[in-house]
Amino acid sequence: MDKKTMQEMQQEVDRYIGQFEEGYFSPLAMMARLSEETGELAREVNHSYGEKPKKKEEQENSMEQEMGDILFVLICFANSLHINLDEAFDLVMEKFRSRDADRWTKKE
Repeated sequence: MDKKTMQEMQQEVDRYIGQFEEGYFSPLAMMARLSEETGELAREVNHSYGEKPKKKEEQENSMEQEMGDILFVLICFANSLHINLDEAFDLVMEKFRSRDADRWTKKE
């Protein structure tokens, strides 16, 4: 499978959503969807690493699948607000590099 850039992923999602009359959901609905998907990932982490085993009748989902769902919703959210996620990522990395430059012990 070919690797995609974030820009390519944002464009692919935009093309997908663009084929529907409804288009992107409102920001409030996107936030609710993002929270819902994050909860589903939390449930999978709890089943895999926590003390709560799945019930026999529960469907098997993977953390990879749940993270993919979060990424899709996050891209939809960003696209709906005209946010370039490459630029957003660069901004946050610069913040961490400067603010947290001496916060943790670096490996030798």
